[in-house]
Amino acid sequence: MLVIKYTLFATISTIVNLFFQWLCFEFYSAKGSLYLAMFVGTLAGLIVKYILDKRWIFYHKPKDKKDDAKKFILYSLMGIFTTTLFWGTEMAFYYMFTDPNAKYIGAVIGLVVGYTIKYILDKRYVFIHKEVDI
Repeated sequence: MLVIKYTLFATISTIVNLFFQWLCFEFYSAKGSLYLAMFVGTLAGLIVKYILDKRWIFYHKPKDKKDDAKKFILYSLMGIFTTTLFWGTEMAFYYMFTDPNAKYIGAVIGLVVGYTIKYILDKRYVFIHKEVDI
C-alpha cells in the first residue's frame, strides 16, 4: 500500500511541477525561461510533496511550527542531489531534441528516478522511521 501511496503522491507532485513550468512558459518565453520554469515548478512540487509525504507516508506530526520548518529545510536539503538529477535530465532532453515538449519527458524521467532516491534519503535522514518500508 505504501508503494501505491508514494507513487500517487509523486505523480501528483510531478503534475503540479509540470503545470507550474507550463504556466511560466505561457507568461515568459524569453532568455532563461527554462531555468525560471524549472525553479518555479520545483518549488511548487516540493511544497506539495512535503505536505503529502509528511502526513501520509511518514506520519510525522510536528511538535510546533519551528519543528515543521526544521523538517522542511532538511527535507529540501535531501532534495538537492535529486533536483540536480531531475534538472539535468530535463535540460538534456530540451537541448538534445527539437520537439519543445521533449523537456517534459526528460522532467518526468528525472523526477521518477529522483523521487525513488529521495524516499530512501527522507526515510533515513529526515523522518527516520524503521517501521516504514517501501
